[in-house]
Amino acid sequence: MTMSQTHKDALAEGRKQAREIKAYLNAIQARKPGRPVSKESLQERLTRIDSQIGDATNPLKELDLRQARLDVEAQLASLGEVENFDELEAGFVTHAKAYSDRKGISYTAWRQIGVPAATLRSAGIKETRQRN
Repeated sequence: MTMSQTHKDALAEGRKQAREIKAYLNAIQARKPGRPVSKESLQERLTRIDSQIGDATNPLKELDLRQARLDVEAQLASLGEVENFDELEAGFVTHAKAYSDRKGISYTAWRQIGVPAATLRSAGIKETRQRN
């Protein structure tokens, strides 16, 4: 049995919505409260770690420093993804309402995962009252 073009288009739209939603949720989770980390501060940290690795006489200390370097490199790589947060949020706002309606996801579930109320309002997802 072959799928109609309409069915294929609907599946493609669902995948697109899921990608946009997932990217935004990943960005929310990557943001940590407190002082934001800049690319420059991470690069300075890498420089300090590199000099400490060169001076390390204790193999366990060197091991810790090498892991710290890998962690900072991973932060740098993910920083690029979070830097376009406004674009990710715009994609979320565009697709969240249809995704919520299709999947039956409530305002409360979005809030519990960390989506700001203002973003949900922009997406057209209204706060709902829970029935007891």
